[in-house]
Amino acid sequence: MMDENVAAFREFNRFHTRLVGALNERLLASDYTLPQVRVLYEVANAVPANPPSARDLGEVLGTDTGYLSRIVNGLVKDGLIDRIPSKTNAKRLELTLSDKGREVFAGLNAASAEEAAGLLEKLSDTEQRELIGAMGRIRRLLGDTPKDSTFVLRDPEPGDLGTITHQHGRLYAKEYGWDWTFEALVAEIVGHFAKSYDPDCERCWVAERDGAVIGSVFIVREDEETAKLRLLYVDESARGLGLGRKLVEETLRFARAKGYKRMVLWTNDVLVSARRIYEAAGFELLEEEPHHSFGKDLVGQVWGRDL
Repeated sequence: MMDENVAAFREFNRFHTRLVGALNERLLASDYTLPQVRVLYEVANAVPANPPSARDLGEVLGTDTGYLSRIVNGLVKDGLIDRIPSKTNAKRLELTLSDKGREVFAGLNAASAEEAAGLLEKLSDTEQRELIGAMGRIRRLLGDTPKDSTFVLRDPEPGDLGTITHQHGRLYAKEYGWDWTFEALVAEIVGHFAKSYDPDCERCWVAERDGAVIGSVFIVREDEETAKLRLLYVDESARGLGLGRKLVEETLRFARAKGYKRMVLWTNDVLVSARRIYEAAGFELLEEEPHHSFGKDLVGQVWGRDL
């Protein structure tokens, strides 16, 4: 592990603790510390039918049991948390907020939301999406999965076509060893689409999750009766979400709505995952031919289906 990576990681942690006031004796101008507020949050947001015990909180928060017990004892003493014997296990004490605890937590929660809103309002909508997306990626890279982390499909925005070109080049170099000439081909296809785009019979879908582009697909006019699917890709971080299938379904729905009679596409036999998606969507292999492209010996394939 490179020393500069460790140093950068630690520097970000110091920035974040300063940003959220983690080192302050009291949080959000209240009478409570950050650990106390976090315990209140977990108790307040627990499933009502299954209140947590102190041990449960320790596992969720990754906190030393003795330290957590002192925090809980303090909140009980202040009248914010009640200990109630479990209905199914008399030895288990479940933690719930008292009436006072709910009132205090509501004020803390509102203050926290206001603080976050104050930081976000300084950023443009695009910058906010970038920030939230970066936060989501950090969580996933470190082993966490954000709640409600799903994708949306939308039309391209300024910057997306460059991103799509870049990510194609990066992804195919990493997974298949293709050289920079593939990225050049993608740039040519994307550029032609942008220059000659006809909204009546062509479209691009961009898949976004947490503010980041994670996939795309294009449909262009081959002739009056034939639509051509181009540049389907799904980022490696989005595998298993059904995104590739969803993108292909959108192209088929669009093509039918526009009166196309059939759809074709060109791919290569090494793109096994993509071929499975095409087969599942009803495409059949029409022809194939060996070629040398992108620094590799490949077998190009034409697939198609009636609509």
